[in-house]
Amino acid sequence: MPSLKSYRLRIRSVQSTQKITKAMKMVAAAKLRRAQEQALAARPYAEAMDKILASLGASFKSGLGPRLLAGTGSDQTHLVVVATGDRGLCGGFNSTIVREARRTIRALRADGKTVKIFCVGRKGRDQLRRDFGSLIVETITDLGRPRLRFADAQQVATRLMEMFEAGEFDVAHVVFNRFKSAMTQIVTVQQLIPPPPPEANATAAPAATTGGAVYEFEPDEGEILAELLPRNLAVQIFRVLLENAASFYGSQMTAMDNASRNAGDVIKKLTLQMNRSRQASITKELIEIISGAEAI
Repeated sequence: MPSLKSYRLRIRSVQSTQKITKAMKMVAAAKLRRAQEQALAARPYAEAMDKILASLGASFKSGLGPRLLAGTGSDQTHLVVVATGDRGLCGGFNSTIVREARRTIRALRADGKTVKIFCVGRKGRDQLRRDFGSLIVETITDLGRPRLRFADAQQVATRLMEMFEAGEFDVAHVVFNRFKSAMTQIVTVQQLIPPPPPEANATAAPAATTGGAVYEFEPDEGEILAELLPRNLAVQIFRVLLENAASFYGSQMTAMDNASRNAGDVIKKLTLQMNRSRQASITKELIEIISGAEAI
């Protein structure tokens, strides 16, 4: 049976861990509110821009229009952008993204596609390189320090455009966690390049309301798209980073709250065991004293 001193040392150790988890929970809760507001504010703009470009892409004939909008005409080489965090202690935030990325990669390879991986975040790279290390072609880490900015998204978007212009891939997807609540994040796969075509029911409504109107562009259509397409890519990536940040802090807050509760349960069990051990030791000493007195 462990000694009373060992029980006291273990209780102090767990109490120190509990103080750390409580502090991390408070920090994550403070950062979550701002990250949630930014993620919710970015959604309408990013979704509207994505729909507009998807409609424009559907209006072009196959093989026509900017390559960033209409695509290369092939879908043989796929780039999977895995957006995770650089840190752990956040529950299943990173593991759910990596699990979905693995499923997507295996499905594409089963269809005979060539797959490349672009990791945004250290945790995704560390987990994926065990099984798909040879497929990782690029890694960007330490984004959003000390604060997430649009320039961070532009850094990723610029690298993606360079790879696309160099012909390194035909289609790009991003895997990330979409924020729903502090306890719930929805793992999402979104196509970035080219923008996915709108659904049939989504394209039918505008045609009915506009009556097949023809729009004129000022300045030239090519100039507008040349400016709008790279910006849309950066906007979509910025939205992904914001959603991930809110999901990370929500998951971390929940994980640290669970850890604090578990530490409290461990402290109660250790305290109960220590009291029982001390009571057994006292009872044993009393028996020895009584036995010695009776022998005299």
